[in-house]
Amino acid sequence: MLEKKQHEVYIQNFREKVIEIENKLLDSEHELVFKGNTNNCPLTHSFSEGVYIREMAMPKGSVVIGAIHNISHTWFLMKGCLIIATEDGVDQYEAPVYFNAKPGHKRILRALTESIFINVHPNPNNITDTDELEKILTSKSYDNYENMNKEKQTELCQ
Repeated sequence: MLEKKQHEVYIQNFREKVIEIENKLLDSEHELVFKGNTNNCPLTHSFSEGVYIREMAMPKGSVVIGAIHNISHTWFLMKGCLIIATEDGVDQYEAPVYFNAKPGHKRILRALTESIFINVHPNPNNITDTDELEKILTSKSYDNYENMNKEKQTELCQ
């Protein structure tokens, strides 16, 4: 029981720290802080029947704070070496490798070398508007994510 409680405290501390760092970066006007989709970590979007693929090129030394993902998905590191921190811990990955990501997690990625990182998301309605997909696949806050999950649970029980 104590171990579970300690893990919950660790998760809460991780989430608070990530949000604090992200907010400081978003408030920064520093020339090396880039917000949103930029040419510094260019994105390529691809679609297949029922699948949305989001590829990001990361230069060596770049750091990306990802969104909170609403559903599980798979990511692939096709090139390079990344350190990735989540509420489950910090791990180093070297391409080629893939991982099944849990819903509700936010990742911090640091490129130790030039890297290619790909998220593969389910897209059962074959939506091609990436802004709409982002609204469906991610939450703006942990509170929004938790509320969305409560609504899903309510729907499932009816």
